[in-house]
Amino acid sequence: MFVLELAIQDIREIYAVREAVESTAADALLDAGSKRVKDTCQVLKKIVRDMAKQVALSDWQAIARLDMDFHTTFVAGAGNTRLIRIYQTLAAESRMCILNLEVSYPRIDVLVEEHQNILDLLEAGDREELHKAIKRHMQKAVEDLTASSEETHIAN
Repeated sequence: MFVLELAIQDIREIYAVREAVESTAADALLDAGSKRVKDTCQVLKKIVRDMAKQVALSDWQAIARLDMDFHTTFVAGAGNTRLIRIYQTLAAESRMCILNLEVSYPRIDVLVEEHQNILDLLEAGDREELHKAIKRHMQKAVEDLTASSEETHIAN
């Protein structure tokens, strides 16, 4: 068994590609029609509800799993097998990043809110604001992850 240590540049790259894939998936999903959007939103709503419960319980492992379930479900909603396959790799790398944040995640209180916002914008079909929300969400994740990494490096 080995642990892959991700450098700050790796984290930035992972989340930049996630942003691109999720934005492309958002377009494909919105273009697929209202039934596909509605079906995807139904699953996403359950994930957000479960995430809120786990935040209240402070179950970090469950929160991290639900966070990735949300994004994986979002991308899967597009129905593009290649996007889904690409995203599975990104999700695995992201999980490694997220699990490193367990002790220092500074924004756990807004995690549900950010996912709910993405869900609401998808449901409303607001393509432009959805793209902006995905970008903000990924940028905030990079800030949190790299701040944690930088603090670790400074402490060592």
